[in-house]
Amino acid sequence: MKKLLIVAVVLSVGLSSCVSKKQYADLESNFNKKSQELVDVKADLMKCRIESDSKVSALEFKVESLKKDKEKTLEYVDNLTVLSKSASDNIKETLAQMSKKDEYIQHIQKAMTRKDSINLALGFKLKSVLKDGFNDEDIQVDVEKTVVYISIADKLLFKSGSSTVSNDAKNVLSKVAEVISAQPDLEVMIEGYTDNKPISTAGIKDNWDLSVKRSTSIIRVLQNDFNIAPERLIAAGRSEYKPLESNDTVEGRSRNRRTRIVLMPQLEQFFELLENKVE
Repeated sequence: MKKLLIVAVVLSVGLSSCVSKKQYADLESNFNKKSQELVDVKADLMKCRIESDSKVSALEFKVESLKKDKEKTLEYVDNLTVLSKSASDNIKETLAQMSKKDEYIQHIQKAMTRKDSINLALGFKLKSVLKDGFNDEDIQVDVEKTVVYISIADKLLFKSGSSTVSNDAKNVLSKVAEVISAQPDLEVMIEGYTDNKPISTAGIKDNWDLSVKRSTSIIRVLQNDFNIAPERLIAAGRSEYKPLESNDTVEGRSRNRRTRIVLMPQLEQFFELLENKVE
């Protein structure tokens, strides 16, 4: 810049003596114009450098970001690989457990089928030993899944309004006890039922009392006369609240007065069966 000024001064001095004023003015104007163009070019150059530096910085930032994204992607892929292996292992474990559960369910089904078969045979045996000498409507034997029901009419076991077992009833109970003794894995629940006629005597308060006393009387006969283990026996009273028929007729009330003997799997054994693991 200084050199240009010196040259301009020299030229100005030299030319002032040999050029006209108009020419001198034109030369000076041209010089000023070129000087301004030089300044503008330098400004544009500076601007370009600044913009270039900015773009370079932006590109460097973008490159760095892409590097980080790549690292995260690789890490994600690694994690997916680990997760895939873990998921595969979990699926294999789940399938193995399902297989064991299927075996367990089949084990239970076979056990229940076996129990059903035993009870069907048991029901058939009871029907065969009880059919002689008794009417079908007085003694009924039913098998429902794993439970056998023996329903005995009230008139075969007790006198009216009494909880004392009749002598004739022991003939019926002896046959039932014979079958019960042959199946030591079964529990025996005795259920007493009444009609809806109110009762109140010196020893019996109401039908609840009568139904329970009758069931306990049957239990005592099974225990004391026929040696059925007491831990297998359960006493239950249903009173008048589970009628088979309407209590509005004599026949209906007669049907509702009954004792039901229920033969069923012992709960402890059933739960043990559920808890057993299939090897």
